[in-house]
Amino acid sequence: MPTPSPAAPPQARRMLTVALLVPFVVALALWAFAWPAARNAPRDLPLGVAGPAHATAPLQKQLQQREGAFEIHRYADEAAARAAVEDRTVYGAVVATGQGPKLLTASAASPVVAQLLQQAVTAGAPDGARVTTVDVVPAPAADPRGAALGSSVLPLAIAGVAAGSLVTLRGLRGLRAAGTLVLAAALVGLVAAALAHSWLGILTGKWWAEAGVLGLSALAVAAAVAGLAALLGPAGIGVGALLMVLLGNPFSGVTSAPQLLPEPAGLIGQLLPPGAGGSLLRSTAFFDGAAATGPAVTLAAWAVIGLGAVLVGARRGRSAPPATASPRVREPAPVG
Repeated sequence: MPTPSPAAPPQARRMLTVALLVPFVVALALWAFAWPAARNAPRDLPLGVAGPAHATAPLQKQLQQREGAFEIHRYADEAAARAAVEDRTVYGAVVATGQGPKLLTASAASPVVAQLLQQAVTAGAPDGARVTTVDVVPAPAADPRGAALGSSVLPLAIAGVAAGSLVTLRGLRGLRAAGTLVLAAALVGLVAAALAHSWLGILTGKWWAEAGVLGLSALAVAAAVAGLAALLGPAGIGVGALLMVLLGNPFSGVTSAPQLLPEPAGLIGQLLPPGAGGSLLRSTAFFDGAAATGPAVTLAAWAVIGLGAVLVGARRGRSAPPATASPRVREPAPVG
C-alpha cells in the first residue's frame, strides 16, 4: 500500500501562504497609494500674510475660517513675505495692498499648492476685488506642473533597492559591499543629473549639487536595503523594498506637498529617503539650498546607519562558529 508523501503538508502550507500574501500586498499597495490621494487637502500649510494689521485682519480671518488648513505667518511688508517664500518658510503669502490682495506663490515648491492658494485667496477676496498673483520662484518651463520631478522619486527608489539587492545576492560583504554601494550611488547621481538637468531641463540649479543629492538619495535607499539584508538575511530585501517603494514613494509628497497628505503620512514620508530626497532636490534645484538641512540630515542618517549595518552584518558572519563536520566513517577494508 503506497504511503502518503510527507511533502504534501508543507506544499499545502506554501500554497496557502502565497494565496494569502498576494492579496495582502495588493491591499497594502492600494492603501499606501490611494489613501493619500483620496484625502489630499491642506493641513497646517505654511502661509504668510503681509501688510498693516488693520488691512490684513479680514484676510487672516477669512483664511482661518478653514480650521486647520493654514498655518499663518505674519510679515510686516511684501519684501519680508517674499524673502520667506524664497527661503521656503512658507509656500506663499497674501499681501494687503490698496488695489486689493496680492498673492505671492512659488510653483517651484509645489504647483499644486500654488494653484490651491490662488483658489483660496480668490474665493476669500472681497466682492469686486482683483487678486494679483506673482510667482516668486516659478517652476521650470520644461516642467511647469512638476510632473516630471514627481516621477523621478520612484526610479531613484527602485535603483536603490536594486543596488542593495544586487550587492547582497552577489555575496559582497563588509567594506567591499559598502564601497560598491557608494560607487553605484555616485554613478546613479551622475546619470540622473545628466538626464534630468542636461537633457530634460527639469532641474535648474547647480549641476554637481543636484548630482550629489540624487546620488545621496539612491545611497540612502541602497544602504538601507543592504543593511537590512545583512542583519535579517534575504528577507531584509523584501522589508526594505516594501518600506522604500510601497511607503516611501506615495508618502513622499513630491507630486503635491507633505502638508497636503493625511496625517501621519506626510511626516512619515519626510522621514523616509524618497520624501527627504524629493524635498532636498527641490531646495537644491530651485531655492539655492534653502531649507536643505533637515532632509540632508535624514538622508545622511539612513546612509550611515545602513552602511554601518552592512559592516556589522559582515563582522557577525565572520565571528560565527563554523559548522562542525560530521565524522567520516571509514569502511572496513575487504578481506582477502
